[in-house]
Amino acid sequence: MSPTVTVTHTTTPDSEPSQFILPDLINQFQYPFRKSHHSYTVTRASARWFADVAKLVEPEIRGYIEMDSGTFVALIYPDADLFRLQVCAESINWAFVMDDWMECGVVTPQEAIESCIPALRDPINFETDLLAAKMCKSFANRFNENVGPGCRERYIHGKELYFTAVAKQLEDRANGTTYDLESYIVQRRGIVGMKPYFALIEFVAGIDLPDEVVSHPVFDAIDCAATDHVGWANDIFSYNKEQSTGGAPWENLVAVLMHVRGLDVQSAIDCASQMCKDAIQRFESNRASLPSWGEEVDRVVDIYVEGLKRWMVGSLYWHLSCVRYVGNDLHTVQRDRIVRLLPKRPLASGVEH
Repeated sequence: MSPTVTVTHTTTPDSEPSQFILPDLINQFQYPFRKSHHSYTVTRASARWFADVAKLVEPEIRGYIEMDSGTFVALIYPDADLFRLQVCAESINWAFVMDDWMECGVVTPQEAIESCIPALRDPINFETDLLAAKMCKSFANRFNENVGPGCRERYIHGKELYFTAVAKQLEDRANGTTYDLESYIVQRRGIVGMKPYFALIEFVAGIDLPDEVVSHPVFDAIDCAATDHVGWANDIFSYNKEQSTGGAPWENLVAVLMHVRGLDVQSAIDCASQMCKDAIQRFESNRASLPSWGEEVDRVVDIYVEGLKRWMVGSLYWHLSCVRYVGNDLHTVQRDRIVRLLPKRPLASGVEH
């Protein structure tokens, strides 16, 4: 990453902050960083998927293409072969579109549960006119035919839990429900929706974790720590866009910290960064406490835990290279970590995550 930045708090004449400094999240840990050589191929295929399967057109499609899901999956699943990496990319493409569509009311979480979950379970025989479900049918059969039964169920159940969490968030928003820090943390674990995408670690590695491993509390704590890190880091990177569109103060960790603890932007960013660092420490502490299930199972568990590391570090590199999160000041942010706050504007199409 870049050297330490000396700029501190810059304010406008009315004492409103005009920028903040991103924390050096990557150097909080020393996990291996690699990128699949299939990135370019999958990026091109993803652009076709958005047009041919999701039926997106300009200008909407532009934002998804700039998201560059090919690079994203190449960073978080660097060891996947081309076939499996493309399935992962289509799954994540679907997730990003669904996230935005549910925010905008194009599809409801209940519709997703009633149509997308059956489509994932039986993509060949399940009939549906819902485009959201047709999108997941486009990759579900290739996924189901090349995955173990435990991993398959974890992926599908994880998506169901995610849709349920989104339904609760939308209901809470409509009711004016607010969160304190503790309740936000619980809510965020559901909304970030990591369970299916951690299951894809198994898919790309060709493994299927035994139930006795997945149900173990220490293993669950490792998963939880990785989930927290990914979600909270995303909150840091997405804060600027969300504050500019008037996002509720209980739907982003930075905003929650500002609201609950009375912090300014930079102090809240720094606090969220420390929480990310603490999540890494929880991850490592629990990893060291994992029991042994025998040589072969331990080998499989090690593959999965290494996959979690790659997810965390790969996600950070992607956020730092993605226009969706750092905007048009991409090179400035990468060099100096200085983020200039966007002017506030009306919320037109849902909060972007």
